[in-house]
Amino acid sequence: MPISDYILSCDIGGSHITSAIVDRSTWTIIEKTITRSHVNSLQNAKSIFQEWTSNMKNCLAKMESQVTQIGIAAPGPFDYEKGIPLMKGQAKYDSIYKVPVTDPIIEGIGDENLHIRYINDAAAFLQGEVFGGRLEHKDCVLGVTLGTGLGSAVWRNGEKAFDADLWNTAYQDSIYEEYLVTRWFTKRFEELSGKSEKGLREILENNIGAEVDQLLKEYSQNLASFLHFFSQKHQCKHLIIGGNIVKAWDLIFKDKSLLEGLDISIGKYQEHAAIIGAASLFSNEEQ
Repeated sequence: MPISDYILSCDIGGSHITSAIVDRSTWTIIEKTITRSHVNSLQNAKSIFQEWTSNMKNCLAKMESQVTQIGIAAPGPFDYEKGIPLMKGQAKYDSIYKVPVTDPIIEGIGDENLHIRYINDAAAFLQGEVFGGRLEHKDCVLGVTLGTGLGSAVWRNGEKAFDADLWNTAYQDSIYEEYLVTRWFTKRFEELSGKSEKGLREILENNIGAEVDQLLKEYSQNLASFLHFFSQKHQCKHLIIGGNIVKAWDLIFKDKSLLEGLDISIGKYQEHAAIIGAASLFSNEEQ
């Protein structure tokens, strides 16, 4: 199979898909090809595949050059070698649980010559941030993504980033993910205030007062607990944080003492980091 100079790279989340063409000679995103779409991950399998592939085709249409490879960053649990989602009961993608996704994607795009590889979204984010930010000299960097799911990844000098798979670690009366993602904010805010909001952004835009302060205080304690746990588990103090929730980082961590002993950076490339990281799945192939 001929190898193109360009790779279609996709970051699939619980509520969106972003695709772009990456130039493999420089590992940079071709800005004009960035294509973002909303995804309703609670839909049936056919609708999900249609939303994914519609986005991918719109992205491909922005480039005249041939593309033969697709790198996809996707949330776990997921069999990344076989392309099989294993998410169940996480308020996203239940309808494609254990459904191999490669053939439906190829069929939806309409090109049998495509070669698709998959990587954990948190690992892709971390890989992109490390290389984009020229942090390869560090011995170890941890990555955390906070959105509809909790992602965690580890990068060590000279190795590829890997999924730390800590989302279901026991915490309080459940697991860490249930206390650190978007649905926690909406559920807990309704408990505190009696009001229903769509997400954290809406909570912060539409409300002020003691309930919001309490919400952010509780979340900061939950997140600080996870970051210290993650740091201790892998004996690594440097963390890069990404995902939509970090847009409210300064509001969440008014009390910086909760993060004492940790070296924390907010991701520079954010969603684009996962795009670069997913494309890097093809970094060892000769042109």
